Amino acid sequence: MAIYNLGSINIDHFYGVPHLPVPGETLAADRYSFGLGGKGANQSAAAAKAGARTVHIGAVGPEGAWIVERLRSWGVDTTHIAVLDTPTGHAVVTVDRSAENAIVLFPGANRALTAGQVEAALAGAGPGDTLLLQNETTQQAAAARIARARGLRVVYSAAPFDADAVRAVLPDVTLLILNAVEAKQLCDALGVSIEALDVPEILITRGAEGAEWRARGGARAVTPAVRVQAVDTTGAGDTFAGYFAAGLDLGQSPEAALAWAAKAAALKVTRPGTADAIPTAAEVAAFQP
Repeated sequence: MAIYNLGSINIDHFYGVPHLPVPGETLAADRYSFGLGGKGANQSAAAAKAGARTVHIGAVGPEGAWIVERLRSWGVDTTHIAVLDTPTGHAVVTVDRSAENAIVLFPGANRALTAGQVEAALAGAGPGDTLLLQNETTQQAAAARIARARGLRVVYSAAPFDADAVRAVLPDVTLLILNAVEAKQLCDALGVSIEALDVPEILITRGAEGAEWRARGGARAVTPAVRVQAVDTTGAGDTFAGYFAAGLDLGQSPEAALAWAAKAAALKVTRPGTADAIPTAAEVAAFQP
């Protein structure tokens, strides 16, 4: 089995600030770093570090060769990452002293993906495989349709939230992943309750309050959050999603995958950075919060 991830790739620029800036404020940062990010790259990093065979479908600009090498070093199959003339996507991430963040995103090459690239990448996929999707690239709806026609499990993180994007993808989704804010946004946009959403499985993450998985028909699993001292919450949700998808791909029950993902996300937030800070399965196993 394999996880195919049609996902964004960004260069993240981190600025440590005393507090998140308010409109009109000029704020001096007291530290700076950069690294690999993007919801897609984060989820591929998490799934691969968790031990799942992971194939990333995406694009970078001419300055992105080091990104492809970094993903490959974690075990990600990078065959279907195109190198384009468009700049690599990037994000400006401000992180305050309580580890909360605010992010400005430039999509770049992530918005230049073609349907042909997606079709070629999924040509060898089949039943038992998984497609991961988020809202930071083009071609999500097309990829979901192709994947469902081939019998894949389609796991969709509806973030950054966009009601039109969700409507386009939802008919082909097997598992919908939302945080608590996104869940409310989706219910408000569609005028339904979470329970009435027409999707086989839903996973809702609630930060410090843990996470819940529920399936059509009434099956349900919950996990509490693992208590840690957070340093940087950036990428925690992607770590959770990648580990949960990997758990299912590796044959775990939803209950076991939830607990594993919660522990991985907790370890991640004790570290600064994004994809580089996502732990391996061995590190998660050794982690004693």
